[in-house]
Amino acid sequence: MKIMKPAKAGTFESNDIYVTVMPSEGNGIELELESIVMQQFGDEIKMVIMDTLKELGVQDVIIRAQDKGALNYTIKARVETAVKRGCE
Repeated sequence: MKIMKPAKAGTFESNDIYVTVMPSEGNGIELELESIVMQQFGDEIKMVIMDTLKELGVQDVIIRAQDKGALNYTIKARVETAVKRGCE
């Protein structure tokens, strides 16, 4: 999938994650993550985001995520929604 336009998904509510994606031409995946649980789960959150991007076939994207303690299935759903919105 190729990101054609900026898109977002999620909220800043507790137990959610706010994800924005932006097009990036040939620069690979650039991930910026802020999380209230970065010390405990930062690596896990990054892994879920990267795995979801890989499953969707996204290779070039700037993705920013602001996590408020979301569970893995929520993270995956928000990333997938933002990517699909950015490809429309």
